[in-house]
Amino acid sequence: MLLTPRTKATRPRTVRIAVAVVATATSAALLAASAPQPAAPLGIGDRLFPHLGNPGYDVTSYDIAFTYRGDNSKPLDAVTKIDARVTAPLERVNLDFTHGKVRSVDVNGTRADFATAGEDLVVTPHARVHPGERLRITVRHTSDPVSGKGEGGWVRTADGLAMANQADAAHHVFPCNDHPADKAQFTFRVTAPKGLTAVANGLPVAKKRRADTTTWAYRTRHPMATELAQVSIGRSTVLHRTGPYRLPVRDVVPTKDRKALEPWLKKTPGQIAWMEDKIGRYPFETYGVLVADARTGFELETQTLSLFEKELFTRPEFPAWYVEAIMVHELAHQWFGDSVSPRTWSDLWLNEGHATWYEALYAEEKARQPLEKRMRHAYRLSDRWRASGGPPAAPKGPRPGQKISIFRPVVYDGSALVLYALRQEIGRPSFEALERAWVHTYRDANATTADFVRLASDISGRDLDGFFDAWLYGKKTPPMPGHPDWTTTAPDAKGAPARK
Repeated sequence: MLLTPRTKATRPRTVRIAVAVVATATSAALLAASAPQPAAPLGIGDRLFPHLGNPGYDVTSYDIAFTYRGDNSKPLDAVTKIDARVTAPLERVNLDFTHGKVRSVDVNGTRADFATAGEDLVVTPHARVHPGERLRITVRHTSDPVSGKGEGGWVRTADGLAMANQADAAHHVFPCNDHPADKAQFTFRVTAPKGLTAVANGLPVAKKRRADTTTWAYRTRHPMATELAQVSIGRSTVLHRTGPYRLPVRDVVPTKDRKALEPWLKKTPGQIAWMEDKIGRYPFETYGVLVADARTGFELETQTLSLFEKELFTRPEFPAWYVEAIMVHELAHQWFGDSVSPRTWSDLWLNEGHATWYEALYAEEKARQPLEKRMRHAYRLSDRWRASGGPPAAPKGPRPGQKISIFRPVVYDGSALVLYALRQEIGRPSFEALERAWVHTYRDANATTADFVRLASDISGRDLDGFFDAWLYGKKTPPMPGHPDWTTTAPDAKGAPARK
């Protein structure tokens, strides 16, 4: 995600398990203690989003069907099928889901009881499930593009819908295990009225026309985090071109804006080639730009089809180099954040720091915007960013009701600054070898800050624990290697962040 400069954009859900304090060993007390506990929300204990995700199972695939009737103010009918492998004994299976009405739930073909608790859908199979067992959970539900307005999920565009699920809003759209630590394969089936076009992550696998509707099906070839899911429905044109190594590149744009956007869209194959020259082959089956006629305040790296606001490409005050650099930012995320996904949200700096790094490097090489100048500016403001948002690898939690507020300057330029310091510390050849090894070693997987530190130490042949401890967790910004004259600006009394 990249918050654009024109717009700067949890409710903690604590699991409480009732414990009966038995003062006397009466039969009534024993009976009460053995009674089933009420449905309760769970979480996997993420430091920033403790309520997010659910323990006890690993999702292998989602098959999600939406029926859109042409009005983006009304709920869509939907069926979500989840295939999962059980990893711990479970009497109930918790899914993340809200902003929709659940009509029925089946588990392995048998109707199951369900209840809601917080933002969880709590499913009770007919019998306890055990590690190693396979689950097929089928939820028939609605998906409401209005009730979650302003909280992420569906984005209402001028002619339909798109998705923006970061950081924890996929469960506003469909039932899921909504944490990037549980990646899975996805299939989307979207039915829409005649005259509209539906596009989703991955490649098309089927298209069926009826008298008044068309159903499209898309499938990913690589595992994906729920926050990266994308479905676009609207009066769109899909443009096709070819990228490096015959990579299919498809862009999805409002039909009326096709001609005006083409000068930007034709740059994508060259940008992919530039990234591949830096870190290796593009990691997915396709790529493209989804241009939405909507105001979100950000651009988003939805896997294989990055989401952009239309006005990014149409506002005359944005220099061409700036627009192209933002395009590269979201493209870089396909490696950093999408293919190599964070294990926890505290590892966010690995996503945004790297995307910002390649954004800045592209601007330097293609538009003579000096990287060192940008990093020196970031260094000057780094202490203020750390005071406001925490250090890069230990960011402060989101502000109440503003979940995307974790996307602060410290995880963008503040974290790119860490990469600049690392390059200064270990030298350009080792740094570039590290970058290539990182995206190769953890492709299609999850990785942590500790994994990055370990790999950097191995490749450089040095123990870098002390370096990273200071740069990633320190309240103050360490001295910049090679630039002893660089200084920081102290935060004000409130630790107010600088404007980007």
